[in-house]
Amino acid sequence: MLKPLANAVLFQCGWFACVLGGDGPWLLVGLAVLVIHLLWISKGAGDATLIISVTLAGTLLDTVLRALGVFKFNEPGPLIPFWLMLLWALLATTLRHCLAWSARPWWRAALMGALGGPMSYYAGSHLAGVQFGLGAAPTLVGLAVLWAMVFTLLTVAAMRKS
Repeated sequence: MLKPLANAVLFQCGWFACVLGGDGPWLLVGLAVLVIHLLWISKGAGDATLIISVTLAGTLLDTVLRALGVFKFNEPGPLIPFWLMLLWALLATTLRHCLAWSARPWWRAALMGALGGPMSYYAGSHLAGVQFGLGAAPTLVGLAVLWAMVFTLLTVAAMRKS
C-alpha cells in the first residue's frame, strides 16, 4: 500500500518540477523521481524497459503533434522539449504501480486517458507557457480522443511486461 501511494506522490512532484521548471535545474527533481522509482518501487528490469519504450513512443507522438502545429513551444527545434520527454518517462513509472487499477477492464484506461490526458496538457500549457496552435477547445477534444486510445495501449503494454 505504501509503494503505490509513494509512486503517485513522486509522480506529482516530478510533474510539477518538469512543468514549472522547464529545461532548467528543476529537471533534476524529475530525474531523482526516476532513480527513486527504479531503486525502491520498481518491479525489476521490466519497469526500465517500459519507461524507455513509453518515453520513446510519447516523444514521437508529441513531436508529431508539434510538427502538425497542435503544440507550440517556446523552445526551438524539431523535437519536444526535454522536460516533456521526462514527463513521458514519469508517466511510465505509474502504469504498473499507482495506475495499475486502470488497466482492467480496458474502458477504465480509455476513460482515464480521455479525462486525464487533456487535463494534464491543459494545466501544463498554462504553467509551462505552451500554446495550443489549433485553439483550446479543438485541441482538448482531439487530445481526449487520442488519449483514450493512447492510455489504453500504454496500460495494455504495461500489463504485458508484468
